[in-house]
Amino acid sequence: MSRIGVVQFPGSNCDQDCIDALGRHFDIKVQAVWHTETTLPKLDGLIVPGGFSFGDYLRSGCLAAHSPIMQEIKAFAKNGGSVIGICNGFQILTESRLLPGTLLKNQSRQFICKPVYLKSVQGDSVYHKKLAGKVMQVPIAHGEGRYFAEPEDLKKLWDRGQVVLQYTTKTGELADTANPNGSFDAIAGIISENGKVFGLMPHPERATDKLLGGSDQGLAILHAFLAST
Repeated sequence: MSRIGVVQFPGSNCDQDCIDALGRHFDIKVQAVWHTETTLPKLDGLIVPGGFSFGDYLRSGCLAAHSPIMQEIKAFAKNGGSVIGICNGFQILTESRLLPGTLLKNQSRQFICKPVYLKSVQGDSVYHKKLAGKVMQVPIAHGEGRYFAEPEDLKKLWDRGQVVLQYTTKTGELADTANPNGSFDAIAGIISENGKVFGLMPHPERATDKLLGGSDQGLAILHAFLAST
């Protein structure tokens, strides 16, 4: 069984959702790690959850990227540990340079909270292979989710197979109306060159149970994360 941790920052609000989802659906007892810790327990995978770390002061994820635990997370990732950053977690991963690019304010300049559709693109990582051909309905909840990278960096992402998820229509087609925040190339999730650090803006942990009135298709993304550990 995978040993999974979740980092908690002041303002994290999806850590418990992750703990609940992995506990109920995968029978995994997730270990919470407070941001001021300077060591990580022995883990196979680590979740950097959503929320509003440090109230999103300065920029979303900026202050959290300098928390003491981030040095350990960087070392964990460098040594091949699996990391998934969700929403604010994705922002923290880009701010700490564990992933390229940045997340800008939504094109509408408004906070957006609604279900969207995602589709995996072709690639060689575990995420690409586990999610291949799937169109998933997963919610978003963010004000700064517009993925941006310079043109040459975007080209590198595509050339290296680091783009994992794009916002699409229900039938898996790209369309401006299906891109909720104006992300460049409709990017919803990317991965590190070694295929171990994954960041995405949508919330798979909020799409694990149809009884909540939505989708359970986020389970596929969490399953891919566990398979990467």
